[in-house]
Amino acid sequence: MSAAHQQVTHDLLRPLFHTTWRFFLLVAVFGTIVVFGLSAWATQAYNGFGVTGITWPVFWGSYVTSFVFWIGISHAGTLISAILRLVDAGWRRPVTRCAEAITAFALMIGAMFPIIHLGRLWLAFWLAPYPNDRFLWPNFRSPLVWDFFAINTYLAGSVLFLFLPMIPDFATVRDRSTGFRRRVYGLLALGWRGSPKQWHRLETAMSIMAVAIIPVAVSVHTIVSFDFSMAPVPMWQSTIFGPYFVAGAIFSGIAGLIIAMEAIRRFLHLQAYLLPIHFDNLGKLLLLMALLWGYFVFNERLVTYYGNQPSEMAVFWRTQRESFAPLYWTMVTGNFVLPLILLGIRRFRTIGGCVIASLGVVMGMWLERFLIIVPSLGHKYLPYSHGSYEPRPIEFVVAGSTFAAMTLLYVIFAKLVPIISIWELKAGASGEAGHS
Repeated sequence: MSAAHQQVTHDLLRPLFHTTWRFFLLVAVFGTIVVFGLSAWATQAYNGFGVTGITWPVFWGSYVTSFVFWIGISHAGTLISAILRLVDAGWRRPVTRCAEAITAFALMIGAMFPIIHLGRLWLAFWLAPYPNDRFLWPNFRSPLVWDFFAINTYLAGSVLFLFLPMIPDFATVRDRSTGFRRRVYGLLALGWRGSPKQWHRLETAMSIMAVAIIPVAVSVHTIVSFDFSMAPVPMWQSTIFGPYFVAGAIFSGIAGLIIAMEAIRRFLHLQAYLLPIHFDNLGKLLLLMALLWGYFVFNERLVTYYGNQPSEMAVFWRTQRESFAPLYWTMVTGNFVLPLILLGIRRFRTIGGCVIASLGVVMGMWLERFLIIVPSLGHKYLPYSHGSYEPRPIEFVVAGSTFAAMTLLYVIFAKLVPIISIWELKAGASGEAGHS
């Protein structure tokens, strides 16, 4: 093994074998926030759903907003990573595992929100479409049923897609460990010895998963969009909701990935591996998605304006210049104006510029989901069904704690697994696979 390869192994395994006070501080801080979120959820379950602001006619609020948002963030990894693998983009090697981990954790968090939104969490099994003794069979015409199948299929595929390329690195950790840790990583390595036959099988399995996971990822957010477009609600019956939601998911996913990469780069001192070129390339992708997002939003508003239906125009003006206008124009600034300036002008497309633009996009995409849901539900077709919605503090605590949960899971993951694929980095440096 060359000195360069030894240095790569040493640098990327350092967080696993050397624990600093920063790790315990991060776990303590974000773990405390998660506990507050769980306490708020328990309070809601004990006192009833009335402690939230969700009521007639706005039965979807911050919880469904967060559900759609986190499912969108999950497209950061598996979809982006799979595409980059298939086109064999060499610069992707330090990025893929960072992205794939986001997918798994974001899906886990997003899948919890239907249970949180259910209120009576002990009845969560009702969400599963299964034949039962009450003869309440699944309604396969409902997109909610297909949400269940799509999200669980995507979660299973994403976890497998994340695990497969970790096997050689688990073997690397096993060979450098002793005692209990050696046994644990030995089990995770699945008997990996780095033989040509094992490398061939791993590469084949990863290629198959990369091809299979792309249509699954696209179908997930398309089906989520059907939850809206199939309902008789103003500004929801749009034929572009499928591609609009998928584009928005990839948009927010790239932004989440850039933020995670910068945090990893700084806290784990991996500046030698996560380079400006990686942020520059992802920044260009983020700029492309910002332009695509801008097109879809303009298209949606233009069709609504020319349609000139009274109920839809009422929702239209509520977001453009009435009660929801501050949120709407904040969303436009974060999702379009900020990326256009910071990423469209080359000298601004630095690591800092990419991170600031990404923070704006993450905030803007949460607001986008909120503005799709709340104004429309509060102003349906019949006047007697008009109403308003204001999130209560307990909703802010629950929704906000999920960001802490995402960070906590990521911190623990980076402590247990090399956050950058060691073998892929070496393969890229040497031009061949098969070196562990």
